Amino acid sequence: MTKVTDSAAALIPITAFALGSWQVVRLGWKTDLIAKFEDRLVRTPLPLPPHIDHSAVKDFDYRRVYATGHFRHDQEMLIGPRIHDGNNGYLVVTPLEREGKGTTVLVNRGWIPKKLKRQADRKEGLPTGEVTVEGLLREPWKKNMFTPDNKPELGEFYFPDVHQMANVTGSQPVWVEETMEPDLLKAYDREAKGIPIGRPAEVNLRNNHTQYIFTWYALSAATTIMLWMVVKKPPSDITRRVRQNKEW
Repeated sequence: MTKVTDSAAALIPITAFALGSWQVVRLGWKTDLIAKFEDRLVRTPLPLPPHIDHSAVKDFDYRRVYATGHFRHDQEMLIGPRIHDGNNGYLVVTPLEREGKGTTVLVNRGWIPKKLKRQADRKEGLPTGEVTVEGLLREPWKKNMFTPDNKPELGEFYFPDVHQMANVTGSQPVWVEETMEPDLLKAYDREAKGIPIGRPAEVNLRNNHTQYIFTWYALSAATTIMLWMVVKKPPSDITRRVRQNKEW
């Protein structure tokens, strides 16, 4: 191998080691973040204030809250398609109108099957009168490069753009995800009746950094050994003869 080739090959284990070390840092950050969110989950639910500074929501992400008001089913928005247990459907987002001007918030009530998209087919899932919602104050997920843009004028939503939805409904740009205790039989009953299946009160952040650490460090070790074997490999007969001729 030439010196240039050797240098290029040496970059592989060095780069892999650097990426593994970066994942160690990321693992510590993600572990601390999950611990912080889980600490918020075990605290007693807070009453949601009438008016919320949406810029402060990130400091209360995953905080359990409750709010009382009336659902504005006439302003309901469906986000989808969304998969639940292998079935296609939608997330039901309904403004919760509370007492006082400008106190309405957006509530992600949960998932319903696609076949019950029409409100006329799920009357039991449209409670009237005053309701109290308990859920998690959340920063919604962001769209990725493959997610199409929402079309609010057509009533088509593919991801939760809170500010856009708030403008459409006259709500505060505040997102609450309604929760329920995990119960398989109850979930089946809700699905059949078109009652939204709420999320469990748990942290659902992915944490695969340990796997990434192992992958990058293993790659670094393997390529280091391979590089050492190539460098220490005895020269071939042709290479030896060329060297001898040059020395002569």
